Amino acid sequence: MLEIRPCCEHCGKDLPNESTDAMICSFECTYCKDCALDVFKDVCPSCGGNFVSRPIRPKIELEKKPGSMNRKHIPKNIEKHQEMLERYHNVPPEKR
Repeated sequence: MLEIRPCCEHCGKDLPNESTDAMICSFECTYCKDCALDVFKDVCPSCGGNFVSRPIRPKIELEKKPGSMNRKHIPKNIEKHQEMLERYHNVPPEKR
């Protein structure tokens, strides 16, 4: 079950469950679309994977299984990410 993390790990933008702006990688690193696609160019700075839109948990299920309240706002080192970006940017996600 997804944690439904409440904010972008890089910029800190709020990403509540109903947000259509939330993107996640396969390890559930969570970023807003601006950071995931414009800053990190669809290469997760933690694992090198790609991003997909985070699903929205139905409200009835959210009442039973609420999203995480733990804010993981840990801005990433853009210069360090550049090395990963150079390695993976032109490699399709399924070949990384």
